[in-house]
Amino acid sequence: MSEISTYDGQPLPFDQLAKAIAERRSTYGRASGLRIDRAERGEAWSSLPYQSVFAGDTESGVIHGGVVTAMLDESCGMAVQLALDGSRAIATLDLRIDYQKPAKPGLDIKAHSICYHVTRSIAFVRSTAYQETEQDPVATAAACFMIGANRTNMLQDREAYEVPILDAPEDVSGPFAQSPFARCLGIRVAEDGVLHMPFSPKIIGNPVLPAIHGGITGAFLETTAVVGVARELGIALPPKPIGLTINYLRSGRALDSFANVSIVRQGQRIVAFQAQAWQEDASKPIATAFGHFKLRRAAGKD
Repeated sequence: MSEISTYDGQPLPFDQLAKAIAERRSTYGRASGLRIDRAERGEAWSSLPYQSVFAGDTESGVIHGGVVTAMLDESCGMAVQLALDGSRAIATLDLRIDYQKPAKPGLDIKAHSICYHVTRSIAFVRSTAYQETEQDPVATAAACFMIGANRTNMLQDREAYEVPILDAPEDVSGPFAQSPFARCLGIRVAEDGVLHMPFSPKIIGNPVLPAIHGGITGAFLETTAVVGVARELGIALPPKPIGLTINYLRSGRALDSFANVSIVRQGQRIVAFQAQAWQEDASKPIATAFGHFKLRRAAGKD
């Protein structure tokens, strides 16, 4: 492997670069247990050990779609850093997730991410999440990242910090009683149906700034869409995500976040929605999302 300049202009062999990137993941990534299993130039193979807190529905045990979104976002970021020198801060510009099937409870999730093209300021990535074989995906992703998003050096500008624990406080009567991952993120319904996600160390992506993990913002938008669409349509069963495209407009700072959703188009089986998340000012969103849900039918009904 060739050598890359990272530390004060000194060359860093690729194997050392990969090791440094593996040790300097996001705060949420470390808390979730995400790890790099294999690294090549511009390619990352990662895995996420199963945790009960990842469940989106305790009855079925199916993993929350936001867990997959956050993993794919970070795995794509790893591939970008492995295509660069690892020191430059990157930020997700947009992320598209296509869900092929639900992730099975009790099994690890794996991802293979490839940074296939890099310009001076933008990196393009594609990724596949799977559990048993890459040919049988749980979800696929395509993303664009900004290179040099800020002046921090991701391999140097870091201090030791305590890794937070991902837990899901009990709430037997709340709207997320059956969703441990939503409770883990602290999501709750505020006034006028707006969803509220309080800031906490467990949702940090870049610990230097600090900034909220882009994948967690995506998980928040997806949760908002599921809850809002089900409420708007008056349906008992939550809709099933088909695809979600997230556009990141500005960094999510160390502040509480809010989100709402509107239905763009409704059919008999498919619903198109648009959601947005903001912090201090609803007219200045930090991210927007557009996607489609498949409506679920109760047993015995057409």
